[in-house]
Amino acid sequence: MTFFKDYANEIIISSVIVVVVGVLRLISNKLVRRFAKTSHKIEYRTNLVTKYIHILINILAIIALIIIWGVQQKDIIWAISSMATVVGVAMFAQWSILSNITAGVILFFSFPFKIGDSIKIHDKDFPIIGEIVDIAAFHIVLKTIEGEEVVYPNNLLFQKGISILPTHHEEKEFTD
Repeated sequence: MTFFKDYANEIIISSVIVVVVGVLRLISNKLVRRFAKTSHKIEYRTNLVTKYIHILINILAIIALIIIWGVQQKDIIWAISSMATVVGVAMFAQWSILSNITAGVILFFSFPFKIGDSIKIHDKDFPIIGEIVDIAAFHIVLKTIEGEEVVYPNNLLFQKGISILPTHHEEKEFTD
């Protein structure tokens, strides 16, 4: 019983943080889904972006809880710098993975093409014309006129010029 008396403030503030994290997760989820609905983004990509935002919120909450429970700032800085060093060394060889994830999030929020659009990637050595079949966290999948599927990394979409080609759909009557 003395634990609750000794740490009453920390327990109350920690409870508030847990509630705030829940509320922030709900709000961010609703905002991303509203943005996706108004911009006609697909569910899979919406879930990816939501997951990234939730991870960021959770990391910030963990840092706040560590500070509230009295861990010294120098210990926190030492632990974070050690983790950052390990992650930095590990990610140095894998920087393209991180850049592809970042590019995937940017594509979700800002780029004007979507699944079904035909695009031309202006690559000097290997130009590609195809229809976007899928947009994932790390890459897009294009289907060329020849029927070949090309997997193209998201980060290269920011390095190359891209033209969105006009699509000519035949007028068809759809039936169930």
